[in-house]
Amino acid sequence: MKTILLLALSLLPLASCLAEPVPRGHIFFSEDFEAPTALSRWAGKAEIEASPTSTHVVKLERNDSKAASGTISIKLPVEQMRGYQIFGSARIRGQGISNRPNPWNGVKFMLPIEAPSGKQWPQAQGIPEGSFEAQTFKLSYRIPKDATAVTLVLGLEQVTGTVWFDDIRITAGRPPIVETPAAPADKPIFTGHALPRLRGAMISPGIDEAGLRTLGQDWNANLIRWQLIRGGTKPGQAPAADTFDPWLQGELAKLDNALPFCEKYGIFVVLDLHSPPGGKGTSGGYQGSDSGLFTSKEAQAKFVEVWRYLAKRYKGSRMIWGYDLANEPVEDLLADDCDDWHDLATKAARAVREIDPDRAIIIEPAPWGGPEGLATFQPIDVPNIVYSVHMYLPHQFTHQGVHGPSGPIVYPGLIAGKQWDKAALEEALRPAIEFQRKYRVQLYLGEFSAIRWAPDDSAHRYLRDCIDIFEKHGWDWSYHAFREWSGWSVEHTGNRDDTKPAASLTDRQKLLCDWFAKNRKPGQ
Repeated sequence: MKTILLLALSLLPLASCLAEPVPRGHIFFSEDFEAPTALSRWAGKAEIEASPTSTHVVKLERNDSKAASGTISIKLPVEQMRGYQIFGSARIRGQGISNRPNPWNGVKFMLPIEAPSGKQWPQAQGIPEGSFEAQTFKLSYRIPKDATAVTLVLGLEQVTGTVWFDDIRITAGRPPIVETPAAPADKPIFTGHALPRLRGAMISPGIDEAGLRTLGQDWNANLIRWQLIRGGTKPGQAPAADTFDPWLQGELAKLDNALPFCEKYGIFVVLDLHSPPGGKGTSGGYQGSDSGLFTSKEAQAKFVEVWRYLAKRYKGSRMIWGYDLANEPVEDLLADDCDDWHDLATKAARAVREIDPDRAIIIEPAPWGGPEGLATFQPIDVPNIVYSVHMYLPHQFTHQGVHGPSGPIVYPGLIAGKQWDKAALEEALRPAIEFQRKYRVQLYLGEFSAIRWAPDDSAHRYLRDCIDIFEKHGWDWSYHAFREWSGWSVEHTGNRDDTKPAASLTDRQKLLCDWFAKNRKPGQ
């Protein structure tokens, strides 16, 4: 009997893995706050009151900006949700919501996720400030297969005002992704180039020949990441669809003018569609690869069309190494009738492959191209793909003082309660390292940086440790950024108030140039 019992217990995980997927629309959680005890399962303080339509809603207030965040939370059934693309919706009304200090603050309809692969905080986008009538806001996200906890959070973060919630729903969308088997150990790794390594920098599309000569000839970089980036957009707003093509043609004309200089100074180019069709304005003032791309079938069709056009236009170009399909894709909101990023990237990659069979196609994972995205991402079923991540972890250090006031944060050191050093950086990159090993693919570190005013020469130490890790694993890389914004410039000192280039080489510039000195050039 004991043996039978132990056998039965040992099969429980297998039985769970083999369970039939729940149907699309299956409700993982719902709450309409009609029951008198509706708040008994929630952590935090709130009250239930009758709404103008005679139903009940939950009300949260935060009147003191220095008080703790005014939120309530409840644990969701993580065991049932693992691996599923989920859809969330909530009716929300706001009154007197103050301006958020950071883009991620404000009214919260959020699902914090804990997993060994990293914490994530998907939340509904576009919830306004000020006062607004009740309307439905949505979010969507794929729950990691290794998730250990999913929490629903409602309320106000770092803002004051009053907010009401009702009709909360968390439902199943697409089922868990079937994991791709590991590649054979003898599978050749496609890099898309014949050089030992590509090392360079991201640049502004306004760069001139003098800048390319400095980077390619004087510094010996052999790679630039060229942004097709659309600025001047207001946060949360997408430019008119009929203005996309004229904007794109103007940006490609800049690239076409620069390509002869790239060839002259031995610099390969990554063509980065930083602002794809449908994307909305970000807090940084540019159009991003965000929810606008994942809520419009028209925008997705245009995205594939654009890549088909770019492949035709640059098929014969000797200096373009790869096509970076979309910069830092974010699927915070996915419409029911739209492709998720994996499926959309597959369609775009296949469109390119119909025209150009050999050039590297570069794909970043959602969300935001972070290394944790590769923990759940599956390889694209298209040949000659290079995978890319961006490295800005820990964000509190690399972006200190960028989005608002911040105390001085030193690296290595205790940052947000965790000791960060070279070993911690490599652990943060672990999903990318394992993805590379498992599927025998090339990794390209498309962006990494640390703000120049990080105290005590911390930015230099951070960059040094990052590059050591990239080189250890054979990754191509491009620093963010060369002659774009002075905050990231290695040609400027660590004094934030000094906006002029340094009189002598900074330690950060010496570091990059020492690595660039190892480069071979295209054709060598």
